[in-house]
Amino acid sequence: QWIDSGNRTCPITKLPLSENPSLIPNHALRSLISNFAHVSPKESSRPRTQQEHSQSQSQALISTLISRSSSNASKLESLSRLVRLTKRDSSIRRKVTESGAVRAALDCVDSGNQVLQEKSLSLLLILSLEDDNKVGLVADGVIRRIVTVLRVGSPDCKAIAATLLTSLAVVEVNKATIGSYPDAISALVYLLRVGNDRERKESATALYALCSFPDN
Repeated sequence: QWIDSGNRTCPITKLPLSENPSLIPNHALRSLISNFAHVSPKESSRPRTQQEHSQSQSQALISTLISRSSSNASKLESLSRLVRLTKRDSSIRRKVTESGAVRAALDCVDSGNQVLQEKSLSLLLILSLEDDNKVGLVADGVIRRIVTVLRVGSPDCKAIAATLLTSLAVVEVNKATIGSYPDAISALVYLLRVGNDRERKESATALYALCSFPDN
């Protein structure tokens, strides 16, 4: 749009572009944006009391999620509400990450319960949108869970897992880590061959992001 409007400078740096600039579409970023719902105004436009209520609510939900005594139904409810809260508030995303809830969400991915698995993957995807979380999630062992889901998960879980890989692959070091993990790329290729439309779209986008790293 910028180029078609007659502009011949970079919109960020204002430096001049070449006569025929070579533009490469960022399909990975576009896919992440399309998967992230536009749900609320910026935090600064919301009343402070609402922020405080959300913070208090999130702490109770996190406590339920990480408690060993919580039932699957309670964890599912907590995950569902945390997904809604973290979508619209980056401070809650940071709070969830710092609280130890990531490990609890990863345990839910391993639970074998497809509904619980889908909600926990959705939460991990939202948390991965914070740049500071991308390397940490990989260090916590998220790739192993993703590869397992790509192989044996439900169609919706497989699609979310592939999108999560795309998000993690925004960081260069993660591209190498994911590519070197046994079966990660082959699982995406398999999904590209046999998946439904959504699965194939998300696996293709993940492969596109990973293959900008030459060894992959």
